[in-house]
Amino acid sequence: MGRTSDAKERLLDAAFDLIWTNSYGAVGVDQICEQAGVNKGSFYHFFPSKSDLALATFEDQWNRRRPEFDAMFSPLVPPLERLDRWCAFILGIQRTMARRFGQVCGCPFVNVGTELGTQDVRLRDKVAELFSRSQQYLESALRDAMAVALIPEGDAAGLARMIHALSLGLQVQAKVANDPELLGVLAPAIRRLLGIPSDT
Repeated sequence: MGRTSDAKERLLDAAFDLIWTNSYGAVGVDQICEQAGVNKGSFYHFFPSKSDLALATFEDQWNRRRPEFDAMFSPLVPPLERLDRWCAFILGIQRTMARRFGQVCGCPFVNVGTELGTQDVRLRDKVAELFSRSQQYLESALRDAMAVALIPEGDAAGLARMIHALSLGLQVQAKVANDPELLGVLAPAIRRLLGIPSDT
């Protein structure tokens, strides 16, 4: 077993990988502890339940990814390039996971949200919160694109929700087909949605 000081972090990592590559219901506390190299007593020292661990894991993963999102959506990056970078980021993650685990894993938050949407209100609300955070980044890029007349003025928040839904739907399709390359159409599809040429 590793150092006690990093037991919590190892539990977070193990839970995220196992839930992402399997399902929430298929993964038990014993399996998480075994992968993390942490005894069950230590697990319950940090987390009252598997649900609490999942909540902490999702927030931890968001915090790890946030610097990448801040860089992708920096105001210094042209608005449409921000969207392109986001599309490439999603495709890159799915390619990496497919190579690492031999399967396309889809979006972990969609996986859990759809699995537990009617069973665990806290997890459902956390997934909705994380979706909202992602959409806020998209909305900022769309508002900036509208401000410089790259796209027509309109409902930036509504467009952000549509673009986010498009990305999630394509990730589900890629998971079902076990082919991450299906996400290669995301960037051109967004441009078509926004009514701009794909080479702009």
